Amino acid sequence: MEKSEIIKLANEYIEKEDNLTFKDQVKKLLAEENFAELEDCFYKSLDFGTGGIRGVIGGGYNRMNPYIIKKVTQGLATYITKAAGCCKNGDKCQSGECQPHSVVLAHDSRRCSRLFAETAASVFCGNGIKTYLFTSLRPTPELSFAVRKLGCISGVVVTASHNPAEYNGYKVYWDDGGQVVPPQDHGIIAEVNSVTDITSMSLEEAAKKGLFQLIDKEVDDPFLDMVKGCSLRPDLIKKAGRNLKVVYTPLHGAGRVWVEKALSSLGIEVVTVPEQAEPDGEFPTVKFPNPEEGSALAMALELGKKVGASLVVGTDPDSDRLGTAVPEGDGFRLITGNQLGCMFIYYVLSTLKEQGKLTSDTAIIKTVVTTELQRRIGESFGVRVYDVLTGFKNIAALMKIFDSTGEKFVYGGEESYGYLFSTQVRDKDGVAAAVMACEMALYNAERGMSLLDYMDEIYQKYGYFQESPFSFTFKGSSGGAKIKKIMEDLRADKPKSIGGIAVVSSTDFKDGVVKQGIQLPPSNVLQFVLADGSYVTARPSGTEPKIKFYISCCEKPGVPLEEAKKTVSAKCQAIKEDLERILGV
Repeated sequence: MEKSEIIKLANEYIEKEDNLTFKDQVKKLLAEENFAELEDCFYKSLDFGTGGIRGVIGGGYNRMNPYIIKKVTQGLATYITKAAGCCKNGDKCQSGECQPHSVVLAHDSRRCSRLFAETAASVFCGNGIKTYLFTSLRPTPELSFAVRKLGCISGVVVTASHNPAEYNGYKVYWDDGGQVVPPQDHGIIAEVNSVTDITSMSLEEAAKKGLFQLIDKEVDDPFLDMVKGCSLRPDLIKKAGRNLKVVYTPLHGAGRVWVEKALSSLGIEVVTVPEQAEPDGEFPTVKFPNPEEGSALAMALELGKKVGASLVVGTDPDSDRLGTAVPEGDGFRLITGNQLGCMFIYYVLSTLKEQGKLTSDTAIIKTVVTTELQRRIGESFGVRVYDVLTGFKNIAALMKIFDSTGEKFVYGGEESYGYLFSTQVRDKDGVAAAVMACEMALYNAERGMSLLDYMDEIYQKYGYFQESPFSFTFKGSSGGAKIKKIMEDLRADKPKSIGGIAVVSSTDFKDGVVKQGIQLPPSNVLQFVLADGSYVTARPSGTEPKIKFYISCCEKPGVPLEEAKKTVSAKCQAIKEDLERILGV
């Protein structure tokens, strides 16, 4: 970008931003003539990704700040009014019976989360949309639950999930409780890009007019009842719950109260990591507050050793993801998202079958980058296994179709530590997943088995699978171009073999594909299937400056487990090394 253009955009932002802190940040960069940083702040505007808008906190159009929150919220408010009319009564509002549409807002513990939530509320109210806001931080799954419980047309949670401390985000939900998908997301962003004037109202004035309401117990209590209701063997927990000692970390996020309440009310002893118990957007004890990273659970694992824990669980800052670890030797073994998802499916389906509740219309949903072992398990029970694109919003979108078709949803999940068991929530739920992980551990303990034994039982029955995801990060304006070129090169010159194994087919999702009779929308994803059943998927992240690769290799059932593990591990490593060579990185 030319310096003159950067200066023009910076001054334009300064005029539009009401918050002095963010306004002064940009003024300071201009005074210092820090054009490298200014370019990163203004070379693009934040776009909707897999779940909304997410970015580094700071002044600028490519940053999360009150002006961006106001602009996005104004666009969403305009879309709501155009798409659904000015109120719930439609034409009746003309006769003085106006009942405004409503939205609900929640936020996690991140920097500026409360500020951003209240800023959004002021714009919704200014547009005549009744707005509910939780009195303090809440888990993302509770926001999804609240949209449905309160009959809202939309909802917003302010969070950047598991990103580092400098990030925040804004995830938008529609009336089904799922994140927005086409056509809503495209319609919203079109309105956002058309915003010229922003209408807002002080929350004090909005409250007087009946447009603003703080909420807590009226949603909290039924949410916790729903979480506890996910249990498939409540009698087992009641009988043996005290035999399970669980160490838990909320990683300074929103999950503590809800996970502790849910587990303790079921009779399970919970020991929370004290250093990570309190909400703190700086995440002082971890580099990345992501339970997918073993380092994030390090303090919980250490405490687990001291107290002799049977299970270690951790949720990310907005408590939609769950990480787990189980005792092994003198320490703990981390369980991957694919592995826990496989155990959940096997446990849920075998339990429903045992209870006589498994029907022919039962369905589970996975994503295209989640292990195919889950398909083998599901189909062995005679249930339907559906693939959707990456992002839990796509699982929710298919659940909405099930609402019409009558298919019985019992589980949805993705490899990135997201799991769902209830139709009352339409996003991944780390709180309910913690309950189910504990119940599953108890069930196996009663059989004299650990969760590691349970996973090996699954491997021996269905064949050994190993997934090896990895990614490359390319920051700044040049990073986006680099990621784009990698995908273009892979499309233009598809590899004939990867890791010494022939590529037998490939699927390009850029124009949309049909899987299991379901039309998947266009997505920037490439998937290669190899001759031995392994597959490789390439996908640029929608929320981070990364391109992600998902490797999955397998061995057929009947091969001795230790032999299968060695063979498959070697395959994964050979494929990874060959990909690095092909990509030149």
